[in-house]
Amino acid sequence: MQQGHPPAEAVIVDAVRTASARGRPGGALADVHPVDLLARTFTALLARHDLAPGLVDDVLVGCVSQVGEQSATPGRMAWLAAGLPPHVPAATIDRKCGSSQQALHFAAQAVMSGCQDVVVVAGVESMSRVPMGSARAGADPYGTAVGERYAPGLVPQGVAAELVAARWKLGRDDLDAYAVRSHRLAAAARDSGAFDREIVPVGTPAGAFARDETIRPDSTVERLAALRPAFARDDVAARFPEIGWHVTAGNSSQITDGAAALLVMSAGRCAELGLTPRARVHAMAVCGDDPLLMLTAPIPATRRVLERSGLTLADMDHIEINEAFASVPLAWLAEFPDADPARVNPRGGAIALGHPLGASGARLTATMLHALEDGGGRYGLQLMCEAGGMANATVIERL
Repeated sequence: MQQGHPPAEAVIVDAVRTASARGRPGGALADVHPVDLLARTFTALLARHDLAPGLVDDVLVGCVSQVGEQSATPGRMAWLAAGLPPHVPAATIDRKCGSSQQALHFAAQAVMSGCQDVVVVAGVESMSRVPMGSARAGADPYGTAVGERYAPGLVPQGVAAELVAARWKLGRDDLDAYAVRSHRLAAAARDSGAFDREIVPVGTPAGAFARDETIRPDSTVERLAALRPAFARDDVAARFPEIGWHVTAGNSSQITDGAAALLVMSAGRCAELGLTPRARVHAMAVCGDDPLLMLTAPIPATRRVLERSGLTLADMDHIEINEAFASVPLAWLAEFPDADPARVNPRGGAIALGHPLGASGARLTATMLHALEDGGGRYGLQLMCEAGGMANATVIERL
């Protein structure tokens, strides 16, 4: 940024996503290579605008499991697979579940600093083809010192979700009722056509895929009550006797295949190109918290981003909190009793729409932007809990 010049304004011109597919063999996207999945998402995004692709300065892609089919800088390979100009580079970003939300932060920072004018932000994860955790290759990712500091060691996310439920006194009925809400709201949004503008069809061997297949509108608390706890272990129970073992597959996010993409620019370049900005990035923050609880960082991240934005929760017309587990948004709501629960994930969340790891941040932005437009809202707050006890927080302003 040149000295004496105010920062450029980073605007979002478009935000799209694929429909959510079950991340297992037989899922609607299981036969699509993740590079091809992202390439088709790029093609669909750019086809919506009179923009020469060669004007793009960079492509920033969130992806968590960077191994196997997702190991060769998937954004670069997808850009080439889509037949787009080879002089445009790409980078892969891993901030775990917040990877593509962090990609948006990096893009906005590049634009605001004057280093870049046009950035494509995206995320991709094929969890059916590149299983969660496969990047570890069976090795210890923590080392000796982390194990000693948090002896006898950190815990899996599911156990962390149990610890959060215990700390905020959330019972099984609370978690299951929230899960049913997620499916109900997502089904209502899908059936009303509320998702139609944000979803871009993806070609598959079985035809075009354009409708979320992860939503279970017939979900009930009674049915979920029949599910067994997913993470119960005797050694963990001995270490944490406060755990009630309430977390199940039914009140957790779904393993999912998907991709999402955003078109981000400086307001000046957007005007020069005759494009219409739909939102601007108003404020950004990242934050760490207790890595043992792991999923609580959205709470301090909320306070930090609100302080930076000069806004309050009452100003937020829409709040997206990634539903990694039902205990995450419920604990957040308990910490912020002034927040309107009806504004939190009003079109459902990852429990119903799935959690394709590296793609989820961009997916949440796409859903939030369209919901703000449909409802005439102005500000939206997006929060993402991440492995290691981290979080991204973003405020966007609809224009």
